Amino acid sequence: MANVPKIKLNNGREIPQVGFGLWKVTEDTAGVVYNAIKAGYRLFDGAFDYGNEKEAGAGIKRAIDDGLVKREDLVIVSKLWNTFHEKERVEPIVRQQLEWWGIDYFDIFYMHFPVALEYVDPKDSYPSGWKNLDGVVKQSKATIQETWQAVEHLVDIGLAKSIGVSNFQGSLLMDLLRYARIRPAVLQVEIHPYLAQVELVQYAQSEGLAVTAYSTFGPQSFVELQWDKAIECPKLFDHPVIIAIAAKHGKTPAQVLLRWATQRGLAIIPKVTDPVLLAENLASVSFDLAPEEVKQITGLNRNLRFNNPPDYLGVLHIFA
Repeated sequence: MANVPKIKLNNGREIPQVGFGLWKVTEDTAGVVYNAIKAGYRLFDGAFDYGNEKEAGAGIKRAIDDGLVKREDLVIVSKLWNTFHEKERVEPIVRQQLEWWGIDYFDIFYMHFPVALEYVDPKDSYPSGWKNLDGVVKQSKATIQETWQAVEHLVDIGLAKSIGVSNFQGSLLMDLLRYARIRPAVLQVEIHPYLAQVELVQYAQSEGLAVTAYSTFGPQSFVELQWDKAIECPKLFDHPVIIAIAAKHGKTPAQVLLRWATQRGLAIIPKVTDPVLLAENLASVSFDLAPEEVKQITGLNRNLRFNNPPDYLGVLHIFA
């Protein structure tokens, strides 16, 4: 089992640098989580929007019941969906999400996107996605400050140990830091060689935030969604630069991509179900790329973002 480094957060807590992402884990989620724990994973990154928190919680419970881990060994992560940004809606939905997981607190709880949408009752639609019950993307009037203060309250009452933001850009993060009573501990954003986000990472880290990269394999995560931008883009696994570096080190292209991220000080949350690949992803921290190799991979940057709402909704220009 690989020795996974820890990242220390600005509140003194630590998280493993390599975790397991639960986006699109829809088949035998409980079994997938259980097997990942057996393989050595200790951080699980979930969200209301993924629609699998109850199933993931069942995998956690089984692992704890079987004596594989204790609750305190795990870092359980979830996120506030856009339809719950009004301050009075935050605590109730978080309590519901905790109930689905079968736990008493989240180790990290994020604001998923910097956009507030009209409330949709989970009893009427779960996961509710971006559209209301009329099939329309409709924003609500909740401000980021209102929502963040409600998220801070989760720490006050013990429902979250650390809090963070996801899909925030520099100016929004700068503004939030002006009024935050509890500073975000982590920023989670899309990062891969086609979207290196060098300046954003530097800024966040300079402010004491840890940064978690999602979709580290670039277009690979989005091809199965049949998104044209991902289908038409050269796959990073097949890129000559990545293949050459992988061959030099005797590693897989996936391990090179993951190591490129972790050597930049980023946490990563890759998702695989194959036992061999589970082990390989954890072992990606067991070798080092040369500084010029990191620079070479960063040089592949195209500022190409795959998780961009206007591409699949036609509205909500969050990253404009």
